[in-house]
Amino acid sequence: MIQEVIGVGGMGSVYRARDLHFPNVVKLVAVKEMVNLAPDPLVRKTIIQNFEREANILATLTHPSIPSIYDYFSRDDRSYLVLEFINGKDLEAVISETEGFLPDEQVVAWAIELCDVLSFLHTHKPNPIIFRDMKPSNVMINQYGHIMLVDFGIAKHFQSGQKGTMIGTEGYSPPEQYRGEATPLADIYALGATLHHLLTRRDPRLEPPFSFDERPVRKINANISAEVEAVIERALQYDPKDRFPSAAEMKDALVAAARQTGLLSRMPAQSAPAIQANGIKPLWTFKCEDEIRGTPAYFDGNIYVGCYDNNLYALTAADGEFKWKYATDGGIVSRPAMFGGNVFIGSEDHRLHVVTARSGKVVWTHYTDGPVRSSPCIAEGHVFIGSDDGYLHAVNVTTGRPAWKFEAAGAIRSTPFVANELVYVGCESGEFYCVDFKGELKWRFRAKRAVTSSPLVSDQAVYFCSLDGILYALDHSNGWVLWRFRLGKGSIVSPVLADDLIFTGAADGFIYAVNVRTSKEVWRFRTEHQVSGSPVIYKDALYCGSVDGQLYCLEYRTGRLRWKFSTEGPITGTPLVYDDIVYVGSTDHQVYALLA
Repeated sequence: MIQEVIGVGGMGSVYRARDLHFPNVVKLVAVKEMVNLAPDPLVRKTIIQNFEREANILATLTHPSIPSIYDYFSRDDRSYLVLEFINGKDLEAVISETEGFLPDEQVVAWAIELCDVLSFLHTHKPNPIIFRDMKPSNVMINQYGHIMLVDFGIAKHFQSGQKGTMIGTEGYSPPEQYRGEATPLADIYALGATLHHLLTRRDPRLEPPFSFDERPVRKINANISAEVEAVIERALQYDPKDRFPSAAEMKDALVAAARQTGLLSRMPAQSAPAIQANGIKPLWTFKCEDEIRGTPAYFDGNIYVGCYDNNLYALTAADGEFKWKYATDGGIVSRPAMFGGNVFIGSEDHRLHVVTARSGKVVWTHYTDGPVRSSPCIAEGHVFIGSDDGYLHAVNVTTGRPAWKFEAAGAIRSTPFVANELVYVGCESGEFYCVDFKGELKWRFRAKRAVTSSPLVSDQAVYFCSLDGILYALDHSNGWVLWRFRLGKGSIVSPVLADDLIFTGAADGFIYAVNVRTSKEVWRFRTEHQVSGSPVIYKDALYCGSVDGQLYCLEYRTGRLRWKFSTEGPITGTPLVYDDIVYVGSTDHQVYALLA
């Protein structure tokens, strides 16, 4: 199913599409279209053969910097390649959208990756492959900051001594390629031309052919070291024999230059400069009638999200199509929980509502004596939920009959966490409780201010934040303090754990990463307002919203920004990431679906 045109070329377009072979997940692909309208039958045949060659070459390649191919087919005058969808932008767009020169350490990092992929192609068995069209528009930076080499339309298997057609892109192609003599050394020249363009912002297509020696890199960009300039100059030698003999040797020279100049220590571990908000388009959006303050949930191909317009919405995860809504009598800030084909949601109308996931028909409701802002937690045949009436409620998940309720010292807006046959929850008076499945208190701990944060329990500890500005780690069996980490301000954020790091945010506007073994800060990242929404970890990334209206994607190990996406209102809920899609609601009334 075609979703959007993402590129237009001389002989066709490239589309973003959804693969409908996988109806229960969102699998995006790129569809490259070639329209063959050549009147000469021989030319038409040649065009089709070249397109088939691209498909055949890609089918033999497996490399993280080369998109996978899924299918190839023709219809009338059109041929199509179905490829891995790359979420990012090409280097030509990066140049045009960047003010001033690109950071030299970033360009060198990209160059090293490009040498790796060229070395892979040039040493491919049984036949080496010459790319023949290295240029910024054929290099994409994906959402993880890695390069992806795209458009193998004129790539070919290399055979020594064989001449081909004069093909390539003027300005980037070496002189011998104009004579039909393309070898691996031609790709090295084109890589040098690409790096020259990235570091100087001088487009070689607008300059006299083979005139790089008339405009040295450092004459245009004084920030570049003589060592890096020397690598580029050697790659751009007119005579192929004077260039690097292989991409691997060019990579070694780049690494050596980076080490000598200190660039190596400044290079980003994995990411490119962050893609800003205007560089990311949502896969879809859905507008509700009021603010979305809570967190979505996923079940069976659908997204469920509560809204302050009193409604629980069910949307199709693939395209955001409206399925149904269920009306309560109060605003919804609770996150839905799923069990047995039903959706469980709390509302400020004092009730826990249970409706069918398929149609939104009510199954049962449970009344409390206060607004329900806590989210339900389902375990051991019961749903546990807090209320502003000051009680933790345990309700039979099937019948809706109350099993017991535990009285706290204040309103419970924290979401319970069940582990080790115990229930952990905080309350607005500052108490934090551990109770058993009978509703009997096992231990309590008192913070200095409210505990709205939802707890997280690991093998050794229970973690939560407080408005007193502390991230607490307590022994989950007895409530003794293992350590405290002081945040800049109070926090209602629920922490998340990955490896030995625990992540949270605070009203000081920072997202924090803390080592759970040492209780020492590993990194912090500043947003432009307080952080009220909780982070989530997916693969090697952290996603977190801020009251500044932006959703941030960070490398969770380093805190380095990958990208951010702007909405028109504060984000106070937690993002949901499922199957490489990020779903997040905003107080601008919109639900957004973005590529992770």
